[in-house]
Parts: sequence; structure tokens; C-alpha cells
Amino acid sequence: MLALVIAHFAVAPLAPALVRLMGRKVFLALAVAPAATLVWALAQTGRVRDEETVTETISWLPSLKFDLALRMDTLQWVMVLIVSGIGVLVMAYCAWYFERDDPAVARFSGIFVSFAGAMLGLVVSDDLLLLYVFWELTTVFSYLLIGHDPARRASRLAATQALIVTTFGGLAMLVGVLLLGALGDTHRASELLADPPSGTAATVGVLLVLVGALSKSALFPFHFWLPGAMAAPTPVSAYLHAASMVKAGVFLVALLAPAFAGTPGWHGSILVLGVFTMLLGGWRALRQFDIKLLLAYGTVSQLGFLLVVFSIGTRAAALAGLGMLVAHALFKATLFLVVGIIDKSTGTRDLRELSGLARAMPVVFATAVIGSASMAGLPPLLGFLGKESVFGALLDVARTSGGDGTGLPPYAGWLVLVGIVLGSVLTMAYTLRFLWGAFATKPTVAPIAARPVPVGFAFAPVVLAALTVVLGFSGPAMTHEFAGYLHQFPEGAHHAELALWHGLGLPLLFSALVVAVGALLFVKRHAMAQLQALTSSTLSMERFYRSAMRGIDRAAVEITGTTQRGSVAAYLTFILLVVLVLPGVVMVDAFPDTIDVILWDSPEQAAVGAVMVLAAIYTVRSRRRLRAVLLVGVTGYGTALLFLLHGAPDLALTQVLVETTSLVVFVLVLRRLPGHFTDRPLTRQRWFRMALGAAVGVAVAGFMILSTNARTAEPVSACFPEPALAYGGGHNIVSVILLDIRAWDTMGEISVLVAAATGVASLIFLDTRMSGIRRVREIPYPSTVTKLTTTPGLRTWLAGPRTLSPDRRSIIFEVVTRLMFHTMVVLSIYLLFAGHNHVGGGFAAGMVTGLALMVRYLAGGRYELDEAAPVDAGMLMGTGLFVATAAALAPLAFGGEVLQSAQVDFHLGPLGEPHVVTSMFFDIGVYLVVVGLILDLLRTFGSRLDRQILREERTAADTTAGGVRL
Repeated sequence: MLALVIAHFAVAPLAPALVRLMGRKVFLALAVAPAATLVWALAQTGRVRDEETVTETISWLPSLKFDLALRMDTLQWVMVLIVSGIGVLVMAYCAWYFERDDPAVARFSGIFVSFAGAMLGLVVSDDLLLLYVFWELTTVFSYLLIGHDPARRASRLAATQALIVTTFGGLAMLVGVLLLGALGDTHRASELLADPPSGTAATVGVLLVLVGALSKSALFPFHFWLPGAMAAPTPVSAYLHAASMVKAGVFLVALLAPAFAGTPGWHGSILVLGVFTMLLGGWRALRQFDIKLLLAYGTVSQLGFLLVVFSIGTRAAALAGLGMLVAHALFKATLFLVVGIIDKSTGTRDLRELSGLARAMPVVFATAVIGSASMAGLPPLLGFLGKESVFGALLDVARTSGGDGTGLPPYAGWLVLVGIVLGSVLTMAYTLRFLWGAFATKPTVAPIAARPVPVGFAFAPVVLAALTVVLGFSGPAMTHEFAGYLHQFPEGAHHAELALWHGLGLPLLFSALVVAVGALLFVKRHAMAQLQALTSSTLSMERFYRSAMRGIDRAAVEITGTTQRGSVAAYLTFILLVVLVLPGVVMVDAFPDTIDVILWDSPEQAAVGAVMVLAAIYTVRSRRRLRAVLLVGVTGYGTALLFLLHGAPDLALTQVLVETTSLVVFVLVLRRLPGHFTDRPLTRQRWFRMALGAAVGVAVAGFMILSTNARTAEPVSACFPEPALAYGGGHNIVSVILLDIRAWDTMGEISVLVAAATGVASLIFLDTRMSGIRRVREIPYPSTVTKLTTTPGLRTWLAGPRTLSPDRRSIIFEVVTRLMFHTMVVLSIYLLFAGHNHVGGGFAAGMVTGLALMVRYLAGGRYELDEAAPVDAGMLMGTGLFVATAAALAPLAFGGEVLQSAQVDFHLGPLGEPHVVTSMFFDIGVYLVVVGLILDLLRTFGSRLDRQILREERTAADTTAGGVRL
């Protein structure tokens, strides 16, 4: 099962290449994935008939009890057949639906097959968390498919509406799933159904899951998103309405009904909302002139019907629900595909413009008649079998005291039955409206011209219509196939069976009543239109949604205008206030009566701490920005010294390197800031900021004291020394932690570094990073104090200073650079390779190399930086991330696990016996990322600012030379 799900996502990226070879016929190639699924599901028919369960489990996160658990019993088997079977036919239909030269086919086809794969994964997932992952994937893919044409505003709005509504329900569902999983100590649906949790918390969890199901299946008040989704291409509508997305909610209710149908609020919510949605959808379908929108509202009505049936919780209702589920999938797909043919052949879907298509398209018309008759519940079609069984199941509930084991009082059963009958009357009426509007020859409308329908274009709806007829005569066989699902429910008042003839009784009478009254409503359609016009209201969930979104947008604008004012001080104020209000209040409430604080272990630590306190005090009192930055650096170097006194040389080295880098970057930025802080008097705002800073300082100290005093267990790091050598092959525990024990954390950190640097570059670099790299030999440089020449001159090492004016050069610094640069590079290489056993590592080595580049930049300016590193910083970071990822995945090729390291010893005779750990290659990736990051910082805050300053100086000089003073 997992292989079939993966196959859908595997073939999707091939779509662009296949489109270049096959054009729109690519859909036929991509249909291989759902076709293989269909064949596999049909091959499992015998096992399903014998009530066997097909399972597949792959352990993934056992500590979180999250496995890739897949399961297929009767209900899932039916859904797999629907998802894959209709998926194959709709994809084949797409090969004729789209134009030959449509450039969007490549994108659409890949997303569509992924959509089918997500729905397949959803219905076979036994783990509810895995089900939720596929649940949200269907939301994302439906968003992309509904918004297929981004140039159309209606498509964008409909896609966004569907995304927001279903995501809201999905988040509620996730909370419910987590709650049920915590109560049942499992997230497996099969285990929860076998031993369902109970109590108030379980009731809340089930109801939250129902919110997700109702929103996905477009029940009131979430119903409005589904008609809006008709903005999607018709194949998407056919698949979405018939086999996927909206069927996810129906499937979830059907899955949970055997165990949770008796949960308080289950029947009250689904039955009321389902019946109301059925009536609302049918009523609004009678008002539509777009035949596709008419079918969309019909889907809303039918979804309410399906959810009502599956929520009852009896054997007869379960059988009727499965019958209607299959029938709805077949007739709804048929009718939507017919609408697509009409739209493509005539250029319109407006029933006021369509006329005479029954004669022009006899095959399509016959197909539509079969699909419509099944939707209306006419014999001998599958829709009739399902609807007759529904009437019978509801009669059992209404007649039996206590609701046939459902807990429903008899009057509730009668009310639901009356609502379903009325909804079926509306279904009959809008079915006739659809057939008449699409195919009838209207006296007041001239017959519309229609292009011939290719055989391949009509193939899919014809096959679906034929299945509707065949299955209409297969009621007993289907009853036998569905037995595995039915046995989960208690026996009802009579033996449940799908059949064309149940005898003379109320179900048959209800069917006849539905046909007669529905036909009468259609005949009196003009009177109905007048009645609907008189009873129409401006109140609707669509208007409420739009008003809510406008309110949210307005609130976002106001909040953004208040908080995002371009003031760093304001941003820090909001952040620090949140720290005080949320964790700060909790800390005060949880602070113990007695605390154990060790002020220092040695006098040296006390002395360093005192210096840091004094530096902090003088920092806030300093009026010069540069002095304040240097004093902040004192606190940083003091922290490094404390690390060293605690016996942590790796941390001390890293702190020194980071502090030095930060200090240089600060100084570079200060060039664009005033030299002094403001000398304004202490206003109330500044007093508030000082008080806030003091409060946050106290809070942070409190957090540290509270966290250290809260420890009761032995630190996990206490057991690191032994496996660090045996497992990680290194004597440096810090390096082994970063590269082996917690390598995933390191991978995440370097990924964040690359992402952050990319974000900064996208804000500052208006062009590519490479565009600003210029070598000294490519530019004019000053050969004398006052005169520029274009002669390249002598190319020497450290040539960059010659591009600077004499007053900005430092001979001493240039000499020091010549002495230090190569030594620093050699030291960085040593730290890189020695870090696994001694002080160092990829991060420290990268920082040392970065500092070496800083020295070159400070000595010779931006041109010297480009001489030292004429590479794209982004390319360097990307290469580092690639090397780290390759090193992480390489063990898989040798039968190992991701990020697993191996130890290799070489015997080189007199040269020694070097010990190499393969995690060194991962460390090399870290090294490249860090070097790229520092190079990016130097080009951002160094070279770019240099150009700005030089440009401003030239502008000022030109203005003064022109006789104009600013």
C-alpha cells in the first residue's frame, strides 16, 4: 500500500518532461499509478470478502508512538476502488479536455496525480496522525487545483476560501485526534475503535474530529466553500466532488461510527446539520442557471444525505451508506464530466443559452440520463438501491423504541426521515432541471451549435454510467462484499440487503412520492422561482465569511500599523513585554520557597563576574556607540573566560570567535550611525524602557535559577563520555555530541543559518551576490595620491589596499595581515581536522577562516575581500549544506542509518596511524556553511556600505565643485 501511495508522488515530478514528449496525452501515462492501485485493490477482493484485513506498518518514531501504519478492510477497500477507479477515468478524460498547446498541463497533471495519491494515503492510513498529514495534503493540492488559473480572480478567491475553511476544520480535528490519542494511549484508528475511550474529554475529542469532517464535507455552516470550488477545471470538480476531498469527511464519519456513534452530541450535530444541509443545498440548486454550479449545490445536498446515513450507527444504515457512497461517486463523476463535454463543445454552461443538445449529442445525453436517474433514485440504477435502503434504515430507527440501539428517540427518527424525503424531493426537482436545462430544445432559445465529441472524450462518463447500470443489478453481491464493514454494527429490525425489490411498503411509497412531488416542483418551476425570490435573504454564510475575512484583514492592518513601525526599540519592547507577561508570571507563581545558589566556585570566577557587571553598567551609561559596543564585547569575552574556568575550552573558543565576529560586524554597521547616543532628557518613555530592561534582567536571572533548581534527575550528559569514544570515535565530547549524538540538531541549525542568510541577502542584495564581486586587476586603482590611472599595475598579494586613498591605509595593519592571514588559515584547517579529538571542529574552524577574511577586508577594503574569496557566498553555503546532507545520507548506501558514522584507521608506517571518523565530512559541510555566512555578512555590512559611503562622498564632492553647497 505504501508503495502505491509513493508511486503517485514519484510520477508527479515526471510530468513536465513527459509533457514535452506526449503533450496532453501525459495524463494517460500518469494514470498508471491509480490504475496500478485499482488492479491491486481488485486483486484483494477475495480477502475483503473473507473479512481479512490488509495491514502494513513501518516503525518511524516509536518514542512518539507514530508509525507509518496502513490498513485496508472493507470500508477502506471501497474507498480505494472509488479513489483509484474514478481517478483513472478522470485522468483519461483530461487527455481530451485540455487544449493541445496548453502550457499549464505539466503543472496541472503533476498536482492532480499527487492529489489522487494524497487521497489514497488518507483512506488507507490507520494512524490518525498519518491520516491528518494526508488530510492536509488534500487541502493543499485542492487549493492548487482550484486556483489552477491564477489570472482569474474568481479562481484565486475560491482556492483561498477552500483552503481557509478546510484548514480551520483540520486544525480542530488535529486537536481532537491528539486528545483521543492521549486518552486511548494510541493514535491507531483500529485500536481506538476496538477500545474507545470514554468520558467528557473523549466526547470533546470526538466532536473536534467531527468539526474537521463536517468542514471537509461541506456541511452547514461550512457548505459555501464547495460551490465556490467550481472555479476549478471540470475534471478537478468531477474528482473532488465524486471521489476525493469532500468524501474524506464522509469516510471519517463512516470509520468512527462503529465505536463513537453513541457519543453525546454525535447524532445531535450530524443529523441536524446533515438534514439542514441536504435541504439547503437542494433548495439553492433549484435557483442556479450554471449547470455546473447546480451540480455543485447538488453535491452539498448529497453530502448532507451521506453523513446523516453513516452517522446513524445501525447495520442497515451502514449498508445503505456504502451503497449510496458508491452510487454518488459514479453518478456525480458522470454528470460533471458530461458538463465538461458540454462546456468544451458549446462554450457555455448557462442553461438559458443551451438548447437542442439531446439531438446533437445523443450518446452524451443518454449518459447524462443514466447518471441523473441514479442521482434521483430511479430504478433499476444503483442510486435507487441506496435510497430505498436508506428509507428502510430510517424507518427502523423511527419505529423502534430507543432508536434501534442508536439512542435516538422515535420522534427523532421520524423527523430525520421526513427531512430526507423532502431533500430527496428537491433532488428529483433539480435533477430534472439539470437534464432540461442542459439538453432540452427550448422554444424560446435557438439550438446551440456544438462541436463533435471525440470518442475518447466521452469514454469516461460512458463507462461510469454503464457501471451505474450494472451495479444496480448487483445488490446481493454488493451486500455480501460489504459484510466486513456491516458486522461492526448491531443487528437491526430486519436483515439489511441492497436489492431492487424490497416488497411493497413505505420505502417504495416514499420513492414514488419523491418522484411525483419532485416532478411537480419541476413542472411548476416558474412558481418555485417566484417563491424563492420572495423568500430570498441577504444573510448567508458566504457573506459572513467575507465579512469575517475583511474584519481579520482590517485588524491585521491596524495591529501591523501599531507594532511594525520600523522601530527596533518598539519591536524589542513588545517582545520583552511578552516575556514578562507569559513565562514571567508563570515563573513568579512557580518560584520555590527555598533555592540553592552557588555564587562561584573560585575567586577567579568572582573577579571575572565583577568585571562583566561593571562593563554592563558602563555600557548603559556610555554616550558613545563605539564605546558601548566594546563594553558589550567585554561581557562576551568574560563569558568565554567563565567557560574556560569551568573546564569547557571548546565553548570558550567558540564564544571568543563569535564575540570577535559580532564585534567587527557591529563596528561595520556603526559607520552608518551617529557616533553618540541621543542626549535628550529622561522622558517617561525612557524611564519605562529602563524599568522594562531591569525587569527582564531579573526575569532572566529567575528563569536560570528556577531551571537549575528544578533538576531532579541525573543529566543525560553524564553517560556521554563512554559512548563518545566507543560510538563516536572521538575524545572531544562536544564535537561528538554535535556530529553524532545530536547530529540532527546540527543539521537543523546549519539549515536555519542558510535560510536566514538567504533571507537577509534577499532584503539587501537587489541583484545576485556575484554581481558585486570585482577583482583588483579589473578596475582602475590609484597609482598616486590624486590621480587615477587605468593601468593594471603590478599584481601582488594584498593588492587591495592600493585601491584605497592614503588616509585610509594602515601600513602596520597591512604588515600584520601579511603575517597573520596564512597562519589563521592553517590554524582553521588544523581545528577542522583535529576537532574530533581536541579543541576545535567545523564551526570553530569556519569562524577562524571567517576572521581571516575579516582581517583581509579590514586591511584592504572590499576589493581585497574579493581577492581573498572571489566566490559567491550563497554558493558556498549551499555547497556546505549539500556536503553535510550527502554525508548524512551516505551511510544508507552501505546498509547503515542516516547520520551514522564509521571509524577508519590507516597504517602509514613511519607517517603514523591516522584515525578518521566519517562524520568529519559532515563537519566539513558545517565549515563551508559558516565561512559562507561570514563572507555574506562582510559583503552585506562591509562592501555594500563601503559603496554607499563612497557614492555619498563623490556626490558631495561633485556638488561642492559645482558651486552648490547643501
